[in-house]
Amino acid sequence: MTVNKLVQVSDRADHELQGHTGFVPTPTVRLDRLFAGAAGPQVFAKLDNLQVSGSTKERTAQSLLDAAFASGRLRVGGTVVESTSGNLGMALARQCALRDVQFIAVVDERANVAACTVMRAYGAHVELVPTPGDGNRLWARVERVQELIAKIPGALTTNQYGNETNPHAHAASTFPEICAELGGAPDRLFVATSTTGTVRGCVEAAQGMGVSTQVVAVDAEGSALFGGIPGERLLPGLGAGFVTELSRQAHPHEVVRIAERDMVRGCRVLARREGILAGASTGALVAAVGRALVAHPQSGSERWVFLVHDGGVPYLPTVYDDKWVHDSYGLDVSRDESLSAANPFVTLVDAA
Repeated sequence: MTVNKLVQVSDRADHELQGHTGFVPTPTVRLDRLFAGAAGPQVFAKLDNLQVSGSTKERTAQSLLDAAFASGRLRVGGTVVESTSGNLGMALARQCALRDVQFIAVVDERANVAACTVMRAYGAHVELVPTPGDGNRLWARVERVQELIAKIPGALTTNQYGNETNPHAHAASTFPEICAELGGAPDRLFVATSTTGTVRGCVEAAQGMGVSTQVVAVDAEGSALFGGIPGERLLPGLGAGFVTELSRQAHPHEVVRIAERDMVRGCRVLARREGILAGASTGALVAAVGRALVAHPQSGSERWVFLVHDGGVPYLPTVYDDKWVHDSYGLDVSRDESLSAANPFVTLVDAA
């Protein structure tokens, strides 16, 4: 029997925690069971779901708030307003509480109930924006943020969709940590996209370090990013309803689009085979890795890494609920024989 193996937790000297407000270095583990029996590279997962607020957005939140304080735009007692699908909202709510800053999270009807509950527990005000007639929930949230900062004296938005300190967080910490933990750069890195801050930061870090890592941006079908066609999406946290400002300068080596039903299958496989309960975006990464194993058969000596962007608990009523999955996608996971295959995502190559 094999279990996922800890590689090494990176030295935290380059991003020493300030009190207990900051992100923490997270481990990278080798996944020997995920695609056992399928030829290919060693596959690793960086467990950023172990951040204090539960996601890689902890890094983003710290970077956004540090910059706002350093510029003088934000002070103790101030107010931050931000659009969020959940993860950044939880991270900002926690860090604003520790900095004595008021936080207003603007969410839409797809936001996980658990995420909203966590934000309120940290003292945030959660404002729900109804779905507009054109269905573009993200744009409706962004417009509401602008209305609130115009209305509330001294309020500001951290603007995760266009703030350059977003990718900086991942250029300065996420990618260097992975390299330190592996003892060198990975050959391929799979990153989920929403604002594109993480993928852009990792691309820029790889370029700055002079390494040849191929950064793969994994997006949702129905997302407008990277020339996608906007469409209905049920799961939060992956993709965007419009082309974000940050994404205009994001240049991943490859873009892969994953259907939501395959995100579900990726989450289920990761949980059952590696004991990692992850969110929907990570399920998309698992599916993308499975597809890439078939598309790149000569990669046996390589090391591939994907980020576990967040944990799966907020997705228990959706991704991990058999009835919800069946009602939403017509997928009967109890009878899905592909889930027992060495690589359940072989057919995705033909569909791509």
